[in-house]
Amino acid sequence: MDPNRDRSEERLQSAASFKAFMLKTDTKSNVNLYDHLSRLLMKVMDERPHNVIDVIEDMSRDMKRGLFEDKQSTLRDLPQTTAAELLAEQQRMLFTRPEEADQEEELGETPLPNVSEIGFYLEQAGVGLGREEMQRVFLALKQLVESQALLRCRLWGKILGTQSSYIVAEAEYREGEEEDDQGTEDAEEEETEAETQGNENEMDPLPHSTYKPLPEVPKEALGTGANKFVYYVCKEPGLPWVKLPSVSPAQITAARQIRKFFTGNLETPIVSYPPFPGNEANYLRAQIARISAGTQVSPQGYFQAGEEEGDEEDEAPRDSYEVNPDFEGTSVT
Repeated sequence: MDPNRDRSEERLQSAASFKAFMLKTDTKSNVNLYDHLSRLLMKVMDERPHNVIDVIEDMSRDMKRGLFEDKQSTLRDLPQTTAAELLAEQQRMLFTRPEEADQEEELGETPLPNVSEIGFYLEQAGVGLGREEMQRVFLALKQLVESQALLRCRLWGKILGTQSSYIVAEAEYREGEEEDDQGTEDAEEEETEAETQGNENEMDPLPHSTYKPLPEVPKEALGTGANKFVYYVCKEPGLPWVKLPSVSPAQITAARQIRKFFTGNLETPIVSYPPFPGNEANYLRAQIARISAGTQVSPQGYFQAGEEEGDEEDEAPRDSYEVNPDFEGTSVT
């Protein structure tokens, strides 16, 4: 036997077995190594890159990615639009300026204060919402002023919730603005009518208690007291603003006796003891009234009593006040 012939036959058999191994198709990509190397060498021959030894790995990766992307769209669905993208699309409208806007701006009083300056001062004190969010809030307040035709508006603050937060805007009451509160009155009338009908249907009426609850304190009129200002809330800058209802003394009293987390949904019922007369919108409005009454402070002489018609000798406390134009500020010392 010729040993050289035996060695050549062994090499042919090993080469055939190795070729068979290279022809094995991958179950994931449905491509075998033999075809991939053949395509890769053909690509090198066609393009003849300058530094082929350095880019051959990238060329191999690009070829495999190209084969896989053809079937990717049929294997899985396209990603859905996230909540952040939807919010960004809504906030994009804040940065658009209408074409009819006048380039010349009057130098008189503006409905909004200098929000950037206020944000700078808050930042120096270590509090605030940050420059980016303050800018978006300013644009949202500007959108609110234009849509509601407000005379004066300012950022009241931000209240955090478990699901979403509330950005609160405080606006001055406009004369002639009214609120429909007949829903509660109609409900009370229906209850009294049902009680009287029930008593008439009874053959032997039961003895009635002589206890009479204290009369309910009515709401203060719009533009006075706790309802001096009108409040609007939104969850994020760019989302629609919602006007909060006026607050009643009963709601303020109940809000002082309970503690509840805000959820971010104004329609959420308030389940508590003692029971709260209203939903989360009323509870939010009551807490805003409490915070406003307990946190306002100003230097002496910054405000002055507003001009009111009537007798000057009346010593009743005045509810109207305005900024004193002659106030020169207080020195640091």
